[in-house]
Order: sequence, then structure tokens, then C-alpha cells
Amino acid sequence: MTDPALLGPGDVAAAAAVLDGVAVRTAVTDLAPGFAVKREDLQPVGAFKVRGAFHAASRLAPERRAAGLVTHSSGNHGRALAWVARRLGVPCTVVAPDDAVEAKVAAMAELGARLVRVPADERESAADAVVAETGGTLIPPYDHPHVIAGQGTVGAEILADRPDVEQVVVPIGGGGLISGIAAALRGSGVRVIGAEPELAGDAAASRRAGERVRFPREQVAATAADGLRATVLGELTWPHVRDLVADVVTVDEEAIADATRRLHAAGVPCEASGAVATAGWLALPPADRARRTVAVVSGGNVDPAWLARVLADQQERSPVPTFG
Repeated sequence: MTDPALLGPGDVAAAAAVLDGVAVRTAVTDLAPGFAVKREDLQPVGAFKVRGAFHAASRLAPERRAAGLVTHSSGNHGRALAWVARRLGVPCTVVAPDDAVEAKVAAMAELGARLVRVPADERESAADAVVAETGGTLIPPYDHPHVIAGQGTVGAEILADRPDVEQVVVPIGGGGLISGIAAALRGSGVRVIGAEPELAGDAAASRRAGERVRFPREQVAATAADGLRATVLGELTWPHVRDLVADVVTVDEEAIADATRRLHAAGVPCEASGAVATAGWLALPPADRARRTVAVVSGGNVDPAWLARVLADQQERSPVPTFG
């Protein structure tokens, strides 16, 4: 039985009204007959995270916002919250793990965020300490209803722009994006499929076990999809993934690199995490791949060193395959 406390289309519609004029209504671009991508790399911070960050921050009372916004993030959420804080004229502190991609950390600093660097396993407790020290408000990267509802506007836009869509494939890290999209599409008949790296396949493992499964931090840290390095689904995102998602597929690192090369060749400059949904679609059985599908390109803030290696590796092979 579906949990009645789960978010639905009404929650997402309310978030969409708040985000009007703030988040970009990004393009849905056809790459092959029956296959298109939702281009969240076109957001002002290069990733979908601005949706949830702004929606959650905007719901705070002005005096709470004035005390500052706080989060923990490996990159895109922290960058989005720093952008939101600058727009709202309030302070922002981001606790970043010490294994975060340096280009993403630099982008947060450029937007005015105060950075606190800690080991990855300490980032949540460190963020709580910052809140206690500053009186600021924590805007978590995924496990918050306003964050989830904001991310869900991605799904609402897909359904509005492609009303004949049969399937949406979404990358999974902590589960905020897929939870929001599943909420937006709840009752529509559209299948929501999750995709995640094998090295960070805790969502697939959780669905098999019927309860949240935590993956080892050392294993999760090894995936190139740095935006999907959550070790376990959130307490709020887990029931959304359990009850509203049709399936979760996992993909290995070569599949992520292959999807990245294909997307870049098609003019979609994604990061590794942003290629995972496309890699997941490529891994589906032919009958499922034949469904009219939109895969979410969650972001384009690629690690330059990783991309250079991926593209150089392709030069030693045959031309990049197409999506046809």
C-alpha cells in the first residue's frame, strides 16, 4: 500500500509557482526516435539543484533566512544554495567533504559561500555544528519535503512538454530528484525508473531488501559520478523510491563513461552524474528501451580531469556510437 504521507502533484505544483522566474524551464531534447533528455545542465548553476534549494529557502521566514543558510554538499547542491543565498542577500555556509571535486568547491566559493572542509563521514555533524554556532537554517541536499517538491518540478515540466511520455529515467544519489519526479508523475501512468552507479547502488539494494541499505563510504567514493555518492537513501526519500518508482537499474563505470561520450558528441555537455540516467536507459531490455522515454541529464558541472581522460580514451576506439 502506498504511504499516504508521500508527496504528490499538488505539492510540486505549489513549488512550481514559487520557482516561476527563478529556475529555468529547461529543454527536452530529442536524441533518437522515442528517446529525449531533460537538459538540467542549462540551469544557472549547471544542475537541477537550484530548484529544491530556492524552494526550501523561500519557505523560510525572512528572519530565519537572514541568519544564514547552511548545508553539506559535495558540489551541486552547495553551489545552488550559494547562488540562492546571493540572490536573497543572506549568508551561506557549505560543509564540503574533503574528497569533493575541486572545481565544484571553487564554484561554491566564487558565489560567496563560506566553506568548511571535513572528512566525508563528518559532513552532516559538521553542518549541525555550524547551525548551532550561527543560528542559520539547514537546507539539506535531498531529505526535506520542500527540497523534494522543488526537484519535482523537473517531472512536471517533462509531463507538460511531452504528454505522450511513457517512461522517465532519473539518476539516484540521496533520492531527492527521483522522489520529486515520482511525486509529480504520481497517478499519471508514467513509469519512473531509477539509475545509479553500481559502486553506489544502495537504492537498488534497498528495494531488494525491503529496507534501507547503506553502502560503504570507501566504495561509494570510487564512482566518477560524484553527485551520486550518497551511501544511503534518506528517511523521507526511501518510501518515495520504494512505493512510487517502478525499478532501479545500476550501471558500471564504463557504461557511465560511454554515456558521457555519447551525450557530449550529441552536444549535451554533461557531468558523470548527469550521464547516469542515459546509461541506465541504454542498459534496459529492448522492450523497455522501446518506450517513449525522457532521461534526466541532472547536471553539466563535469570534473575536467575525468572528462579529459574519458574523451582521450575514446580517441583510441571507433567513432562514438549514436543513440539510434
